[in-house]
Amino acid sequence: MTTKVLLVDDNQTFISSLRLFLGMLPDMEVVGEAHNGLEAVNLAGRLQPDLALLDIAMPEMNGLEVARRLQSLPRPPNIVFLSIHDDEDYRTAASSLGATAYVSKADFVTELFPIMTRMAGDKPEGARLN
Repeated sequence: MTTKVLLVDDNQTFISSLRLFLGMLPDMEVVGEAHNGLEAVNLAGRLQPDLALLDIAMPEMNGLEVARRLQSLPRPPNIVFLSIHDDEDYRTAASSLGATAYVSKADFVTELFPIMTRMAGDKPEGARLN
């Protein structure tokens, strides 16, 4: 079963890197990308991704508020925060919002790979990740 992924970051270079990274993983499909928080909420409602890779600091609406709003969707996606802000307050806020993980952008390849492969491997046919 393919995991549908929504990429959310205001940095196009970083999104391009994520696309390349996810392209190397089996059963991962990028279904959309958003460059601000408002766009992320709208796309998630339409595309119903299984997973949102979400930045914290973005225009229009920060990632924490996006995560809060995504939780109200009928089928909320799993959320993995990717941020340059490796801060305990952000980690605590992400955890309180039910985030699957909080990953530093500086180490995203080494930290994200085991998370993504575990999520893909643990996902039974026809089931959501959460």
